[in-house]
Amino acid sequence: MNNEDFDFSLPEGLDLRVLSAFVDGELPHVQRAAIDAQLKQHPQAAARVAAWRAQKAALRALCGVSPRDAAHQPDHEPDHEPDPSERADEPAVIVIRRSPPWWQRVGIAACWLAAGTGLALALGPLAPRLTGGVWGGLGGQPPAFAQRADVAYAVYTPERRHPVEVAASEEEHLVNWLSKRLNRPLSVPSLQEYGYSLVGGRLLPGEAGPAAQFMYENPSGARLTLYVAGAARDETAFRLLRDGNRRTFYWVSDGMGYALSGPIAEGKLRSIAIEVCSALGGKPEAWQ
Repeated sequence: MNNEDFDFSLPEGLDLRVLSAFVDGELPHVQRAAIDAQLKQHPQAAARVAAWRAQKAALRALCGVSPRDAAHQPDHEPDHEPDPSERADEPAVIVIRRSPPWWQRVGIAACWLAAGTGLALALGPLAPRLTGGVWGGLGGQPPAFAQRADVAYAVYTPERRHPVEVAASEEEHLVNWLSKRLNRPLSVPSLQEYGYSLVGGRLLPGEAGPAAQFMYENPSGARLTLYVAGAARDETAFRLLRDGNRRTFYWVSDGMGYALSGPIAEGKLRSIAIEVCSALGGKPEAWQ
């Protein structure tokens, strides 16, 4: 990494060590609030902090993080603990458990830090190979679009200043642009009844062509993403992919793969996924 990358002004009284602790959530609430206020006046420093957070999210997405550790991450706290009643009638579940040798984890981390968030998306589908191919659960290995959706969620939802390419204020332009790039009429489901408003969206690389990501946020700052891409398989299976505290419900409908990702309880995320599938012309009754 070029030393020029670190040539930016810092707010008075801050240094790289303090900013690093800020990104890692190791500072008291009062100090974090003060730094937040300072960063608003220093765009360069704020952009650097956002980049570090994105790299940290990419590392967690690739190397894995236990639910216990994830619970201490401020950017990914679940809305609430799963209610036992929400666990009933669950679909087939894929649980990702990565336990590679220490030297392999160190090598992967070094590569991700050097490559940045762009490489995170490029190598998303290779995660099972890079981590020793340790995938468990029912239903076998998840399809590439579901893996990419999970990584894209981890990379972009921590961003506070630049979470999307096109904001919700330009929703019509966003939908027309992504529809043209995916060569498929797209629509953005409303999640207002669940308390989530559209933030915007972005174009992403898919397995065999362009993909789209739409991001939603509730008043407390929790975020959900809807990932859309072409899918090679033609199936109606509705499955769940877990990675740390992140959950992704994914399905295929009419040749398109859809994945709804977020850190909320599975029962709540499943209800939202059913609503989204129905709004997009799918047949969620096949999941019952």
